[in-house]
Amino acid sequence: MTSQAEKIRESFKNHKWEPSRHFMDFHIAGFAYYDGLNVIDQLILGQQVSLIVEADNPHDPEAVAIYFKDIKLGYVPSAKNILLSNLLYYGHSAIFESRIQFVNKESHPERQFRVVVKIKDNRQ
Repeated sequence: MTSQAEKIRESFKNHKWEPSRHFMDFHIAGFAYYDGLNVIDQLILGQQVSLIVEADNPHDPEAVAIYFKDIKLGYVPSAKNILLSNLLYYGHSAIFESRIQFVNKESHPERQFRVVVKIKDNRQ
């Protein structure tokens, strides 16, 4: 009779490990100050959003704005934007996909929406 630990070890032998595609996630900073209320009913779980670097932003040279279609929703929080800003600035936006990860319209405007940024899987 095999022990539980041996069964677990055997199952791992057949399991192919893959790294997570998760790059980062965050609440949308500044949502209350932009035009998100105009499209709030369209911002549903899984909805795709765009990340646009704003290198000329006078408050934060690493600013990354979040857009739904052509509507600015707010920003990636400044505590998380440096690496992402550099990658986007140098043209690497095609490696990412970003979507609404969390919706709670009853919460404070700065906590209503969370975005997840994942690395695209371009394997054939």
